[in-house]
Amino acid sequence: MSLLQNVIVIGNELALAFDNGEELYLPLDLLRRACPCAACQGEPDALGRVLRPVQQIGPRGFELLKSEVVGGYAIQLFWADGHSTGLYTFDYLRRLTLLP
Repeated sequence: MSLLQNVIVIGNELALAFDNGEELYLPLDLLRRACPCAACQGEPDALGRVLRPVQQIGPRGFELLKSEVVGGYAIQLFWADGHSTGLYTFDYLRRLTLLP
């Protein structure tokens, strides 16, 4: 398992560097729109149906204030509009880099 060594915002991208030499670069707007929290992606009801909420992201919603490593598997992003409930696992971030 590789460990996250550095996280930095470069322009409009979040750059992550791991101890095995792997680097990920993700646009901030993609990260915010792909926030994995239940408020952004929805959560299943008692019957297993997922109701997806409509995201209303204001202009400061794409400005990243800080990030914190969670355990050895994820980062939590803190956005300027106060949103911070999403935990982005490293595997999820890798999958996001594959999106067109």
